Amino acid sequence: MEPRLHIVTLGVADLERSYQFYHHGLGFPTTRKPESGIIFFQTGGACLALYPADKLAEDVAPDFPSARSRFSGVTLAYVARSKDEVRDILALAARIGGKLEKPAQDLFWGGYGGYFSDPDGHLWEVAYSDAWKFQPDGALVIE
Repeated sequence: MEPRLHIVTLGVADLERSYQFYHHGLGFPTTRKPESGIIFFQTGGACLALYPADKLAEDVAPDFPSARSRFSGVTLAYVARSKDEVRDILALAARIGGKLEKPAQDLFWGGYGGYFSDPDGHLWEVAYSDAWKFQPDGALVIE
C-alpha cells in the first residue's frame, strides 16, 4: 500500500447545511450540489467528502450504531501560515455556524492554535508553527 490518504469523509446530519458551511462559508471548492447525495471538496491534498451520517453508518455495516459520542477520537487539521490566519479562520468558522471549541493560544509544543467544530460537531484544529514548511502546492512538508 502506498502511504496516501485520498478522501476524508464526514458523516453529516444535514447535507445542505454542511454544504453551506464548507462551500459558501469556508470557501472550499466543489462542483457538486447537495442533491447529488454526496459532496466532494478538492483541497490541497486529500479530498474532503460530506455524506449523510445514517447512510455512512449503513455503508460501514447495516447494524453499525449510528449514535456518536461527542468526541469520536478524530480531528481534522488545517495548518495556517501565520498566527493571524489561525485567529481569522477560527473567527470565520464561528461566524458561519461553527462553534469555537478552544480559542487560539500558545500550545505546549511551541505552536499556536485552537479548535472549532462544524455544524455536526466534527473537530478542526487550526494551528501554526514557524517550523512548518509547505510545498509549492500548499501541501505540508513532514520531515
